[in-house]
Amino acid sequence: MNPKLCSFVRADTEGAKMCEMRRLTDGMMGILGAGGAIGGELAKLYGARRERVRLVGRNPKPAGAHTETVAADLANPEDATRAVEGTEIAFLLAGLKYDVAAWRELWPRIMRNTIDACKRAGARLVFFDNVYMYGRVDGPMTEEAPFRPCSAKGEIRARIASTLLEEMAAGRITATIARAADFYGPGVRTGVPNLLVFDKLKAGAKPMCLANDAVPHSYTYTPDAARALLLLAESDVAWGQTWHLPTASDPPTGKEFIELAAKEFARPAKYRVLSRGMMRIGGWFNSEIRELVEMLYQNEFPYVFDSGKFERAFALSPTPYAEGIRACVKA
Repeated sequence: MNPKLCSFVRADTEGAKMCEMRRLTDGMMGILGAGGAIGGELAKLYGARRERVRLVGRNPKPAGAHTETVAADLANPEDATRAVEGTEIAFLLAGLKYDVAAWRELWPRIMRNTIDACKRAGARLVFFDNVYMYGRVDGPMTEEAPFRPCSAKGEIRARIASTLLEEMAAGRITATIARAADFYGPGVRTGVPNLLVFDKLKAGAKPMCLANDAVPHSYTYTPDAARALLLLAESDVAWGQTWHLPTASDPPTGKEFIELAAKEFARPAKYRVLSRGMMRIGGWFNSEIRELVEMLYQNEFPYVFDSGKFERAFALSPTPYAEGIRACVKA
């Protein structure tokens, strides 16, 4: 089979299951925010297929003969235009310092600049989003959940997602929104499970759990997220929709997650629960901890992420937690 042909992909459109085979184009893919956990995984996938990829970031590093790098600040419209120019599909995977003031200033500009750059280039846009705009959801989070943010960061995420949705609805841009739960994965530097569980166990210290160790909490495995983004980009039926990326449907509690990790490290599953009060005190001395306090509702109550729509459409099963945790520990 021609290597430029992707495999059959099942799509679910208004209840009807359709099969399609789509020829991959020779156009360049642009990864805006290539230095992050998801961008790195996506670059590996395209690199393995020897497809042309542009890695965009403040200080992007080459990742093989088929990649090019562009240093850009997406909050600057000229930089965003240069970053997207010549690409067929742009993946907006950018991350910002975890600071609400920076988010309020920069995220609307980044979204506006990226949309405008895609329009000029005739590029399609895949926006990697989180779930902050949903706020606290009673039950599983689905793509149909209304935007009811209960945090300042959630309000910002609702605003930028709404900006893109309005452009999509008006037919001014071809785009799709891909949402993930909190994530974890091999070598991830910023994920809460990596920082509070894997890194602590590796150092021989007690792992930690935020707020409540007795409620389920979904986590998206980063290699799954990258594979899903690639599938969305190559599917003709994915555009114009919001998709929850594949995430295992049986989320562990904080206690259970730590027990699985401790077993792989062959260490006792002794841990500390960081209460809201402890976090507030810690925030007096550490700005990153202070920024986490408004988001603790995600750990105090069940946080269950439903990716059934994606799994039915693309027949991609998420990695089970035990398997993902094992891979993180080996890494």
